[in-house]
Amino acid sequence: MNERLKIALLAGGDSSEREIALQSAAQIDAALDHDKYDITLIDLHGRDWHYTAPDGRTWQLDKNDFSLTVEGARKEFDYALIVIHGTPGEDGRLQGYLDMMGIPYSSCSMTSSVITFDKITTKRTLAGRGINLARERFLRRGEAWDAMSIVGELGLPLFVKPNASGSSFGVTKVRKAEELEAAIATAFTESDEILIEECITGREMGCGVMIAAGKEYVFPITEIVSKKDFFDYEAKYTAGFSDEITPADIAPEIKTLLNRMTLEAYRTCRCRGVVRVDFIVTPEGKPYFIELNSIPGMSPGSIVPKQVRSMGMTMGQLYDLIIADTYRK
Repeated sequence: MNERLKIALLAGGDSSEREIALQSAAQIDAALDHDKYDITLIDLHGRDWHYTAPDGRTWQLDKNDFSLTVEGARKEFDYALIVIHGTPGEDGRLQGYLDMMGIPYSSCSMTSSVITFDKITTKRTLAGRGINLARERFLRRGEAWDAMSIVGELGLPLFVKPNASGSSFGVTKVRKAEELEAAIATAFTESDEILIEECITGREMGCGVMIAAGKEYVFPITEIVSKKDFFDYEAKYTAGFSDEITPADIAPEIKTLLNRMTLEAYRTCRCRGVVRVDFIVTPEGKPYFIELNSIPGMSPGSIVPKQVRSMGMTMGQLYDLIIADTYRK
């Protein structure tokens, strides 16, 4: 029998989405074939990268050589499966470290992660690629701004969001010019740079996609119907706050448009592994790009696992494809 691939399942992280990432990791761990893979869950929290043994004792990962020693037995990992939403897993930092260590990993490259985590950079990368983008104003901390000029340019309502943050933290929908100041302050609690965007109204669609071994996997599209004003953290992660309809009930031509734009975003941003691209489709049937999640949620309530099941694939099969494709690279 071939020796099992030694996988470090890297979870947790340092963002507001830490708990969701740990739930995602538990889900993936359960889905993987343990006869094929020797899986060790490592929780990253700041400089503390630890493995918790079944007896509850913790052991630190050696960052000098990406190995783990438990009771004198040393394990060198062959591969890293990254399940961290937000920093350091989705913003390229962890990928840079793994590149230096020569460890293959499951997600987008460092460059691709830097681009896709940074909302303004993503939009500038996608501009001119046949993908509709909301108009925006970009602000750095400390820069002067004028509410009337912003409202005059972009109209109302507006969305104010941190430039680099996941899971809808710090995002506010602004309906009146006088609400802008508080919304900007909230966004700056999550990021030193923020985006003020025109509000595109319509139906929200989540589009999972992966290219592995040269084959395109375009997942069934999910319509996200938030019971709240928009798909915020509570709507995303609290049962009953949103309905997620997979596959979405949309016209074939809109589905074709969304699939084309999703693949275009994946290729243009040079993605790897599975990602989720979110769009708003206006009542006229025009999709607008919202964001690209390079490490989408994989918890039981997350969108991509529902799409995978709807395709007739198991999560185990999905990760077999991802590991086979990215381990070779």
